[in-house]
Amino acid sequence: METIRKRRSVKRRFIDRPVEDDVLKRILESACWAPSAHNSQPWRFLAIRNNDVKRKLAENMAIAWRRDLEKDLIQRDKLETRISASIDRISNSPLLIVACLTMEDMQKHSDDRRQKCEYIMGVQSVAAAIQNLLLAAHDLNLGSCWMCAPLFSQAAVKETLGIPEHVEPQALITLGYFEGSIEPPPRKSLTEIVRMNGW
Repeated sequence: METIRKRRSVKRRFIDRPVEDDVLKRILESACWAPSAHNSQPWRFLAIRNNDVKRKLAENMAIAWRRDLEKDLIQRDKLETRISASIDRISNSPLLIVACLTMEDMQKHSDDRRQKCEYIMGVQSVAAAIQNLLLAAHDLNLGSCWMCAPLFSQAAVKETLGIPEHVEPQALITLGYFEGSIEPPPRKSLTEIVRMNGW
C-alpha cells in the first residue's frame, strides 16, 4: 500500500544518472509478472538509452502531434510551447520504455464483436504490465511517467524504432533518478466512484 500511495508521475526533475542494467532488468521482470488474458503475455518492451534515438523519436512524434493540435485550432504560441516541452521531456529522460501490444498469441474469433473484446483484453493486459513496471520503478527509487502519446503517433513511433507491423505501440514511459518530492494529486473519494450491487 505504501508503494502504491507514494508513487508519483515525475515529468521533469530527472538527474544526470543512468539507470543501471540490473535495475532495468528488475523493472522489466516485474512488468512481466502482471496478469494477462489467457496468460498470453501480449506485451513487448523497447528500452531506449541512446540520446540520438530519444531525440529522433521525440521529434517524429511531435510532427504527428502538431498535425492534431492544428486541427484543434490551438493558438500558435501555445502549440509551440507544448510541442517544445514534449520534445524536451522525452529527449532528456535518462531512459525510455516503449510498451507495445502484440495480438499474435491472443485468441482469434470469427466475428468482429468478440475480436474487438479480445483486442481490449490485450490492451488491458499491457496496462497491467505497465502498472507493475511503474510500481517496481518507484520501489527501486526511480521516478517515472506513463505517457499515452504513442497512441496518437503510432506510425511515427513504429517507423522511427523499426517496430514490426504486427506490434502496436501503446505507451511511452520515462524513467530516471530524480531529486525532491512531489505532492500527490487529488483523488476522488470512494463515495464518488463506487456503487454496490448495481448502479
